[in-house]
Amino acid sequence: MKKPLSELRYDLISKNWVVVAEGRAKKPETFKKKAQGVKSSSYCPFCNLTKKEKPTLVFNKGEEVSISNFPDKWTTVALSNKYPAFFLGEKLNKRKEGKFYQKMNAVGYHEVVITKNHNKSLANLSINEIKEVFDIYQKRYLDLIKKPFVEHIFIFHNHGKEAGASIAHPHSQIITTPLADIDLERALINAKKYYKSEGKCIYCEMNKWDKKVKKRVVFENEHFIAICPFASKVAFQVIISPKKHLPYFEKITEEEKVSLSEAFKDVLGKLYKGLDDPSYNFYLHTAPSDGKKYPFYHWHWTILPKISTWAGFELGAQMEILTISPERAAAYLRKQ
Repeated sequence: MKKPLSELRYDLISKNWVVVAEGRAKKPETFKKKAQGVKSSSYCPFCNLTKKEKPTLVFNKGEEVSISNFPDKWTTVALSNKYPAFFLGEKLNKRKEGKFYQKMNAVGYHEVVITKNHNKSLANLSINEIKEVFDIYQKRYLDLIKKPFVEHIFIFHNHGKEAGASIAHPHSQIITTPLADIDLERALINAKKYYKSEGKCIYCEMNKWDKKVKKRVVFENEHFIAICPFASKVAFQVIISPKKHLPYFEKITEEEKVSLSEAFKDVLGKLYKGLDDPSYNFYLHTAPSDGKKYPFYHWHWTILPKISTWAGFELGAQMEILTISPERAAAYLRKQ
């Protein structure tokens, strides 16, 4: 049987190319990797929270509760990170170093969002339990957006050693920054260009096309669609985005949060089953919180399984080689 030719695929949002080289691949099942747990000891700091920790938000079984009852009564909690990457400060102090370099203070907020059960990853939680996590994401976003020097709020989750999780206990992180990351900046520029020239949202148009051809759709419900993107960054990448044009995640409704939780439950469950609980990262891209208007943007979550390692070509050329096409990846996940 003749091996398929490799393809170069163009990503409309990042303007980058990826290589799809299925001639190098085997069956989708071969992408399963034995889960590498995070190094653990008998002591888990997130299982032993005390009154010394000062929560910023506490939920218990779907309801927000008083922080005064913590840690006796909670199922999901947001806390300040003990080892923050960004620190509280009163000024950015932008400055130059020599002719070429510039720097400023890393002023911002860094929090962790912890679910109570040490042994249950998000893939194993119920829809209501996942919704509680999104409740905290939204409520903390709406509070942090009011703080000084907050122009971008980045929410992300690392699962497994290969994804950078240093503590085995499931948790997400929220970091605010005084500037937007370069990946989001690039997406904003390209989305705005398309909006100006076509009068439409590029994300909405791509979602419509994928819904029509169906080859890359993993899951959909009333409000959300999950797709293995045409020019995926990694094998089995999934993007979950609202079907309706929505620029700002923080404006999500209760009904939409239930639908989003259902989408995450389904997709993470398919990855868990189909790839044998792989390490993964997921993160939110939403319009910046800098007070400007972004009618052309469309918020979404990106899930990136860690089932391959970048080598010299990927690192040097910044061009991923996919040994399974997004179409085959989506077809495999749909069956799980």
